[in-house]
Amino acid sequence: MATISFREYPWFIQALIFVALALLIIVAGEYVPIFPVAAMRSTLQDHHQRDADLNRQVAELQVYERRYSEFKLEMAALEKQLETLRTIVPEEKELDDFMRLVEGAAAASGVQIRRITAEAVVARDYHYELPFTIEVDGPYFSIDDFFARLSRLSRIINVGDLTFNGLADPKTAKYPVRPSTTVTGSCRIVTFFSNSTAPAATPAPGAKNPPVRR
Repeated sequence: MATISFREYPWFIQALIFVALALLIIVAGEYVPIFPVAAMRSTLQDHHQRDADLNRQVAELQVYERRYSEFKLEMAALEKQLETLRTIVPEEKELDDFMRLVEGAAAASGVQIRRITAEAVVARDYHYELPFTIEVDGPYFSIDDFFARLSRLSRIINVGDLTFNGLADPKTAKYPVRPSTTVTGSCRIVTFFSNSTAPAATPAPGAKNPPVRR
């Protein structure tokens, strides 16, 4: 039997065979795993999937980033409030600063502080009271200004138990007084601190309210 050579086929048959082979190669490259085109397609799909996963994670982290910025602003505001509260009611007694505040208010008002007597620390539910008895003298309106200045200090100071009298005979007075002095007397001032490790305190009955400026 005579064998027909491929070149002997009509040209359109040869063209069809070439087209069929090309299609077969393309299909094999696309879907057969061992061919590089299929491997590249699979790798590309993996990269697309990873890209989608990363984009989703980035979107989730952006939400946390915005929340973190909000938390930082809230923390800054709370820190500022805490610093203000520490000025009003410090953690420690800070007696030196307290005495400077009281003496500065007296000097600015033209009042003489003759004696300051410390009393026992009093424990409350959430703070400690630090009371003092002070003796003062000076012009009436100067003493009134002194109490007004105490009420405007950064640290809370309560004033009570006021006892004032007219000026006694200068010859029998305990202290030398200035000519402008018209009244003399004593009062109780109380400031506050919050340190729970304070020295032994004297509990006081009732009165569980926090300190209030007067």
